[in-house]
Amino acid sequence: MNEYYAHLTAHNDKITASTGTRPQFFIRTYGCQMNSRDSEKLSALLTQLGYAEADSQETADLVLYNTCCVRESAENKIFGHLSRLKNIKETTHPGMIIAVGGCMSQQPEIAETFSKSHSYVNIVFGTMNRHRLPQFIWSVIENGKQIIDITEDDDLPELDSVPVTTRDYPHKAGVNIMYGCDNYCSYCIVPYVRGRERSRPAADILHEVTALVADGVKEIMLLGQNVNSYGKGMDISFPELLRQINNVPGLKRIRFMTSHPKDFSDELIAAMAESSNVCKAVHLPLQAGSTRILEDMNRHYTQAQYLDLARRLQEAMPDVALSTDIIVGYPGETDDDFEATLEVVRQVRFASAFTFIYSKRSGTPAATRTDLVPRKVSAERFERLTGTLYPIMDEINQRKVGNVLPVMVEEANGDTAKGRTDDNTLVHFDTVDKVITPGEIIPVRIETAKTFYVSGVIA
Repeated sequence: MNEYYAHLTAHNDKITASTGTRPQFFIRTYGCQMNSRDSEKLSALLTQLGYAEADSQETADLVLYNTCCVRESAENKIFGHLSRLKNIKETTHPGMIIAVGGCMSQQPEIAETFSKSHSYVNIVFGTMNRHRLPQFIWSVIENGKQIIDITEDDDLPELDSVPVTTRDYPHKAGVNIMYGCDNYCSYCIVPYVRGRERSRPAADILHEVTALVADGVKEIMLLGQNVNSYGKGMDISFPELLRQINNVPGLKRIRFMTSHPKDFSDELIAAMAESSNVCKAVHLPLQAGSTRILEDMNRHYTQAQYLDLARRLQEAMPDVALSTDIIVGYPGETDDDFEATLEVVRQVRFASAFTFIYSKRSGTPAATRTDLVPRKVSAERFERLTGTLYPIMDEINQRKVGNVLPVMVEEANGDTAKGRTDDNTLVHFDTVDKVITPGEIIPVRIETAKTFYVSGVIA
């Protein structure tokens, strides 16, 4: 990368010297927290290369879409945005370089679509060669030809070593601890576009966390497709890593996602309970409550095992908040299967949930199924699911009324602010003329509660 880095940096320096302004880039991010963290790293890389961040894609010289492919609707949305970007390029900014990276473009059939039907997109790259972006940009500048490269040659440390200087919330940051997934759930495209599991060395992770804390970060989110399997083949486990990060001076809160229920050990529960800075909130994807459907999904746990894990978490940490993912209308799902999902919701009492109607992903085992649930039936079940979930979520928040909770401030605007509690509850509150800044932990007395947030005033 160094050769292309030098060429591109010199090129951008020359433009800056002649025009008085730096070339500008704009990144649009779709999908999960890992994509957000990738975008932060790519943004830092482009800044090192001499670009400045643009306020909008309309004014940018380089526009990069970091994409998601978990659901077909996300892909359709991205192609719609690209069509509008094509119009900008053709009418007002013919020199614009358009790049598409991430999970969607890692799929060979999508890469072929770009080659055949979207020649205005200059660069298409995947999840496992994003560190080669300087080479791709320089090649487009040199010869103007479309670059499509989704080869699996990811040199993870090369991108991980790029220091991030800008974040949506300066007091919060995500840290990748591993990449890829070995689980191959029947409905999920992620292992095919993110590759096999690879854990980062613990020393590198601790170095990054320490540097972030020195930069003012108070809360870290540890990221991975399945953080519970961190350290396989290494001399460290995820619970051990969690304890080490808990000891980093100045760090106030530690979160992590995503956890796979089959790998959530008693050792991890103990590490959470014993570590003062580890937030008592766990995202534990259920996907379905029927043991028959779970087996078909290749999830490797039963309804009883999931319920037992939830019970052990709640016994070890009575104030823990459990959140989840649930898919409605998976192929072959019967009324009884769906009722089993509702039963888990009633027993576990999730504090929040991401709920989806099944979306076929080409290339996955479930995509070949013909026993599809009719859309109308899936929609009705979805309404019943949210009708069961939301009253529970509302009741959980109502119980917070009258309590004083420590809230880490995310935004403060005049006499109002918002932030999150240890269990990830969103809190809006009045500041009572006190000057507060993001990253502070403020005691807030909760006065009212809604399904998705609570409100209060500084105590």
